[in-house]
Amino acid sequence: MFPTNETDWYRQQATASLKRLLPRLEARFATQVEPDEWQGYLQRLREHFPRLFACLYQLYGRQYDFFYHLDSILGSATEAWHARPAELKALDALRETDPHWHQSQRMLGAMCYVDRYAEDLQGLRERIPYLLELGVNYLHLMPLYQVPEGDNDGGYAVSSYRELNPRLGTMAELEELTSELRHHGISLCLDFVFNHTSDEHDWARRALAGDAEYQAYYRMFPDRSQPDAYERTLVPVFPDEHPGSFTYRNRLKKWVWTSFHNYQWDLNYENPVVFNRMLEEMLFLANQGVEILRMDAVAFIWKRLGTGSQNLPEAHIILQAFNALVRIAAPAMLFKSEAIVHPDEVRKYISEEECQLSYNPQLMALLWNSLATRKVRILRHAMEKRFAIPAGCSWVNYVRCHDDIGFAFSNDDVSELGLDPVAHRRFLTEFYTGRFPGGFARGLPFQEDKATGEARISGSCASLAGLERALEEGDEQEIELSVRRIHLLHGVILTMGGIPLLYLGDEIGMLNDHGYEQDTDKIGDTRWLHRARFDWDRAEQRRDAETVPGRIHQGLLRLIRLRQQNPAFDRGDTEIVATGNDHVFGYFRTNGDHSVLVLANFSERPQTLEGRRLRMLGLRKSVVDLVAGRTIVATHALELEPYAFMILSRPLVSPGSI
Repeated sequence: MFPTNETDWYRQQATASLKRLLPRLEARFATQVEPDEWQGYLQRLREHFPRLFACLYQLYGRQYDFFYHLDSILGSATEAWHARPAELKALDALRETDPHWHQSQRMLGAMCYVDRYAEDLQGLRERIPYLLELGVNYLHLMPLYQVPEGDNDGGYAVSSYRELNPRLGTMAELEELTSELRHHGISLCLDFVFNHTSDEHDWARRALAGDAEYQAYYRMFPDRSQPDAYERTLVPVFPDEHPGSFTYRNRLKKWVWTSFHNYQWDLNYENPVVFNRMLEEMLFLANQGVEILRMDAVAFIWKRLGTGSQNLPEAHIILQAFNALVRIAAPAMLFKSEAIVHPDEVRKYISEEECQLSYNPQLMALLWNSLATRKVRILRHAMEKRFAIPAGCSWVNYVRCHDDIGFAFSNDDVSELGLDPVAHRRFLTEFYTGRFPGGFARGLPFQEDKATGEARISGSCASLAGLERALEEGDEQEIELSVRRIHLLHGVILTMGGIPLLYLGDEIGMLNDHGYEQDTDKIGDTRWLHRARFDWDRAEQRRDAETVPGRIHQGLLRLIRLRQQNPAFDRGDTEIVATGNDHVFGYFRTNGDHSVLVLANFSERPQTLEGRRLRMLGLRKSVVDLVAGRTIVATHALELEPYAFMILSRPLVSPGSI
C-alpha cells in the first residue's frame, strides 16, 4: 500500500530505517549503560528520529551511500550521549521537564570577550560575583577557540573547536568554568562557527597538502568558470577587503569559497561527512557543559547556483537536523540563530525544531533609529508586524553587542510610512557618525559605501547615546539626557519580551576606545572602537549614585529587579499599542491576571498622552509607575518627562479589554 502523502512516506521510511539501524546501536552501546538509562535514550531517539530522517533524506537521500552516512551520524550522536557526564544528563532531565525555562522573567544575559573582561578563564571565574550582582544567569562568551595569530576575524576563524586560544585557557578550564557557572545558576553560551573554518584548521591543512578527502570538506574550483557563474548573483560580504566570494590558493591551484575573509574557508554541507564531523564538534561542546550555541552565519551555510546563496531552504533543514540530534543526545542544549538578514528571513529560523532563540537585530536597529529621529512610527509599525514568534521560542533582545550596528529594518516598512529607505539609512549613518548638525552621537562608520552613503555603525552604547560628547563638553544637562537614553534603551529590551542581553561595560557607561588603532592587527576595523577592555576602576563607582557610572548602573539594576520580580513579565504576552503620540512607544505585557503598560518617550522634550486614550486602553485614572515608585493621577492627560521610561500597573479590567 502506497502512502497517501509525503509525510506518511517519510514516517514509514523512518520507522523501517530505525528498525534496521537499532540492532547495530544496541550491539555497540546497550551493554555499557544501565538498562533504564538506555531505554530513556531510545525513547528520545524514537521521538525525534522521524524528523531527523526526513531532514537528512532531503539533504543526502540521492547519494548512493545515504544509509551508511545515516548510520554514522546516529553512531556519532549515541557515542556523544554515552560520553556525556552524569551531571549534564541530570540537567537534560531537568530541562525536559521545563523546556521553556528560557522564557522566565528572571532571565538576564550578558556577553563579553574573555580577555577584555577578565584576561583569561581563571580571571573570569573570579569575576562571577559581579555577574551575580547584576542578576545574570546567561553568559555569552565571544569566541575563545584556537585561532590563527593576527587576522582571525575577532575569533571567528576557528582552527580547532576542541582547543582554546592558549592565552585564555584550556578546555579543562572551560569545563571547570561551565560547572561553576552552572552551580551559580548561569548557563553558558558559546558561538558555533559552522559555516567556515580558518585556513589553519587541520582539515584545511590536509586539503592544502593535497588530500582529496579533505578538499571535499570545502568548496574548491579548478578555474574561474564556476566562481564567475556563482558571482553573477552573489552579494559580497566585505567588498572593501576583497572583491567577490572566492580566493585563489596557488598551492592548491584552486579557487576556494570564502564568503567572509580570505582565511575563512566555507564548509561544503553537500558532503554528509562534513555534517557528521560538525555534529561531533557540536556535541563535544555540549559535553563540556555549554548550554546554548549561537549558530553563526546561519544564512550562508548552503549554496546554489543562480541564487544569492543566502537563506536557502537547505540551510533551515541542516539546522533542523542538528536540532533533532541535539534533542536526542544533549537535550539541555538550545540553539540561538544569528541571522543579520531581512527581518522576514530572521523569523524563519525561529522554531522549537530549529532555533529556539534568536537575536532580534530589527528591534536593536529600530531603537537606535527612534533615538535619532525622536519618532517611534517605524518601530511600532515593524514590531506590530514581526515581534510575535512561535510559542516556546524567545527573542534575545540587545542594545549593543560586539558587532557593528546594521540598520537591518525592512525597506517596505519605511516606504509604507512615506519615507525613502536609502535616504533614511544615509541620515542614520550621518547621525551616528557625528556628522549630522546638532546630533549627540559619537561613532564611526564600518564598511561605508561611499557611493550610497550607507554604512554600519561602530561605537559603545554610551558614546552613541551622547555621553562621550556631553562629558567632553562638561554639559550636565546633556549628561543627564545621555543617562536617560541609556536607561530608556535598556528598559525596552528588559521588558519587551524575550531574553535581555547586556554587553558588559554598557551597565557602567563605558565610552569608545579610540586607542584601538595603535594595534596593527585592528587598524581599519572600527568595531574595536566598542571592544574596549572592561574598566574595573570605573566599575568601582557603580555603587556611588553621585557618579555617572553609578547613576547608570543603579538605574539599570532597578529595571532588572523590576523585570525579575514582576509576574507580568514571566512568559507573558506582548501587545504593541498605539499611544496617540509619535514620540512614545507603548506595549502591554500580560501574564494571566498580571498586566502592565510600558511607555517609552524617545524625545528629549516632555510628551503628553491623552487621558481618554489611556482609559480606552483599560487604565484607570490612578495608576502606579513602578519605575518611579509613585502613584500618578491622569485624569485629563499623562505627562512623560524627557526620555521617560514608565511601567504602569493596572488591574485587568476584563477579557479582551487590552
